Amino acid sequence: MKNWLKDLRYWLQENLFFSYKNSILSVVAGLFLFWLAYQLVNWFFLQAVWVGTIEDCRIHQEGACWPFVQVRISQFLYGFYPSEERWRVNIILFIFFAGIGLLVYERTPYRGKIVFFMLCVFPLLSWLVLRGGILWLTDVPTGRWGGFMLTLVLASVSIVSSLPLGILLALGRRANSLPFVKAFCVVFIEFWRGVPVITVLFATAFMLPLFLPASVNFDQLLRAMVGFILFSSAYMAEIVRGGLEGLQRGQYEASDALGMSYWQSRTRVILPQALKLMIPGILLTIIGLFKDTTLVLIIGLLDFLGMIQAGIADPRWGSPNVPFTGYAFAAIVYFCFCYSMSIYARYIEHKFSEGRERR
Repeated sequence: MKNWLKDLRYWLQENLFFSYKNSILSVVAGLFLFWLAYQLVNWFFLQAVWVGTIEDCRIHQEGACWPFVQVRISQFLYGFYPSEERWRVNIILFIFFAGIGLLVYERTPYRGKIVFFMLCVFPLLSWLVLRGGILWLTDVPTGRWGGFMLTLVLASVSIVSSLPLGILLALGRRANSLPFVKAFCVVFIEFWRGVPVITVLFATAFMLPLFLPASVNFDQLLRAMVGFILFSSAYMAEIVRGGLEGLQRGQYEASDALGMSYWQSRTRVILPQALKLMIPGILLTIIGLFKDTTLVLIIGLLDFLGMIQAGIADPRWGSPNVPFTGYAFAAIVYFCFCYSMSIYARYIEHKFSEGRERR
């Protein structure tokens, strides 16, 4: 206990109170943070309306209106998906989070097979189960999808598809012996990295059908997925290229000395080592892509944030504290998911940095 207090005192002296001016700034900042924390706790908990109706929220406007979230929580999660078919969504979500949990736990057996299932089998299985129209499953058009379910579908499909495409683009950009392939990859990467994601969504939603035959009609959700995949694959390609260039030249020479072909060298020697360097950057890109899915609202898809905005626009919930409550709830959910991924990214980075130090 004494050592802990001694370390805390030393840290405070070194970082917050090492000079007269710094001490004043630290005290002022501390008082401001204390006041801000009190206001947040007061609004979120102490003055909030936890149970009741919209009339209770209109009477007590000093805090959050949590009945708004309680009444519409199912819509925030499932969108307009039929209530009698939501068991299909629950099964897919359970498989998704169970698979992620098994992959995060390092001692899970058969992790390679689980990775193959989550990357190759699970996206197709999810689409068939959620869309239906086969066997005994009722057909549910994607226009009725929404809420947090739609957010996870967009993010997971975009991530799973953009990573292998990004690897191919990175390898193509480094293929000096194939100038046409290299030129195509360079133009593709630089074009999509130089275009805002909002423009990409508009192009795939409204301009893509203009370049297709009249008989071909892409689903609106599929168009958004195509836009996210093309956009994120360009960023993935640059992360992969950085990992490939971070390897020592001796690794390439060693694989060539063993008589390996190009693809044997890349798949068995180069990429497994480069992926260790790329994991933190890939996870950070995934976090950004997860947050960018909120932009699908501009093309008419109601994801998690879109459903919250639709609930706020309902005139039956006309209370000043309802919009703040809805956006606060969205911020809490996004923060929990993004911060969890950020913690895991730091853990992976720390783990591999320790491994390199031991070598």
